[in-house]
Amino acid sequence: MALSDLLYPENPKRRQELIHLHRELLDCMSMNFQATNELAGVLNAHLGCTITYIRMRESSTIKENCDIIIQAMHEIQCQVQKIDSDMKEKLEPVLYQKLYDIEEPELEKIAIAHKVFSTVLGKVTSDAGVVAVKLLSSNLITLAICKLVSLLAQIGASVLGGISIAILGLGMEMILHAILGAVERNHLLAAVRSYEEHLAEFKEASEKYQHAIHEVTSLVILKVQ
Repeated sequence: MALSDLLYPENPKRRQELIHLHRELLDCMSMNFQATNELAGVLNAHLGCTITYIRMRESSTIKENCDIIIQAMHEIQCQVQKIDSDMKEKLEPVLYQKLYDIEEPELEKIAIAHKVFSTVLGKVTSDAGVVAVKLLSSNLITLAICKLVSLLAQIGASVLGGISIAILGLGMEMILHAILGAVERNHLLAAVRSYEEHLAEFKEASEKYQHAIHEVTSLVILKVQ
């Protein structure tokens, strides 16, 4: 009898569910890597930032890859805070407040932001104001990053966070052996159930994060066309 059958005599499908969990998580993480690089690219190209691009490391654990994304998100948060500080320093209080006023026309906000970046950076792209306003006046990206950082930390700290991404290329029994090395057998099912809960939250937060970034980048692409 296979090891997985001994582990789950009451639920043979659990073997496939476990692998499906890992694949879903890694697919989700991969999309977040891409979205983070997309946002970094926009900030670097239009606002003079120098954010480092990231890549998923198949030879590392899930936790180590979570830490890579968290570090990149912290870097983006620092850059957005610097943009806000530049705006506050260069603008009269009334004009600065307009950037956050939902009643103000967006075109006026963009003109204000673009003028500041022309002063701060010298030569800027025509879309600098658009990107700055979308980052500052809408807190979608900020909220999405905060939520994801929290969830990534939870996933990394979970018992399955220590599993290497590379084991997905191995057989099912090898994956189960690896997981059993990280947790006592009688706690495995509880750990997997907890992992399922993390994944459900993570997928929802990831979709919001990716949508918020798409909202910014699609506007830039539309203007170029």
